Amino acid sequence: MRRSVWWIERVWMSNEKQAAVKAEAVWESRCELGEGTVWNAADASLYFVDIKGREVLAYTPATAAQRRWLMPQMIGWVVPREGGGWLAGFEQGVAALTLPAEPAAQGGAPAIEWLHRLHADGSPLRLNDAKADAAGRLWFGSMNKLDDSQPEGVFYRWVAGSAPAKVDEGYCVTNGPTFAPDDRTLYHTDSARRCIYAFDVSADGDLSNKRVWLRFVGDEGYPDGMCTDAEGCLWIAHWGGSRVTRRDAQGREIARIDVPALQVTNVAFGGESLSDLYITTARTGLGDDVLAAAPFSGALFVARGAGRGVLPGVFAG
Repeated sequence: MRRSVWWIERVWMSNEKQAAVKAEAVWESRCELGEGTVWNAADASLYFVDIKGREVLAYTPATAAQRRWLMPQMIGWVVPREGGGWLAGFEQGVAALTLPAEPAAQGGAPAIEWLHRLHADGSPLRLNDAKADAAGRLWFGSMNKLDDSQPEGVFYRWVAGSAPAKVDEGYCVTNGPTFAPDDRTLYHTDSARRCIYAFDVSADGDLSNKRVWLRFVGDEGYPDGMCTDAEGCLWIAHWGGSRVTRRDAQGREIARIDVPALQVTNVAFGGESLSDLYITTARTGLGDDVLAAAPFSGALFVARGAGRGVLPGVFAG
């Protein structure tokens, strides 16, 4: 079947240059809730999850290969591990995940080893978003999967050899941890409150000086997943805002990519030169009229040549 492609073109200014940036749907994956984007240099593929579809997905740009693996429960993210393999954030906690070369439909099945169960059977909580920093520490959050207006989410830091530690709490929807290039500032979001916070980070990973870094207003929607580029700017997905924006260290918008999907969920740089921005989206909760107007909701998009990314952090353990 012919692969459909949508193009949305915007012109943006960066320093004294103009560049045309386009969002292209490269995989009509129809994710209920696409999330957790991460580039894996080992196989030159973009990995992401469908939280509500309970899947891990992988897209290989060089061959356009598409793979997906079914999981036993909702999965919020995958993060690469030092030495190979993955960590996965499930409803109940963190597990080691081994993905076979081929998905289950071709005879492969994932192997899951529980490492830290944080939520008991029947708990309304699940894990939602995560990243590893340059020191190999894992940062991840939780939320109430039944009622995301409840401030029951916790932000965790996990260092190999210890148990996950609570570093902040009182979140409705934890999202998008990312870091300044020197790892001395951590950014973390409460999507429901439309707020991105900044923290100072000590050499041993302690957080201090929590402050509001950016609030979304008006038609911007809700801040969702985000990543940092090589120049220290943040790229932020706008849930309900049909766009991704690039922000400088002061939170000012300096670039924008429109996406033909209302619910834009996460972003990550990938490709051979880490210059392509991959964008996940969602179709959960959308009515037939919205889906008719934006039929690629839930697809994986790419904005080629959007910027200059950095390799993602790897968990040291």
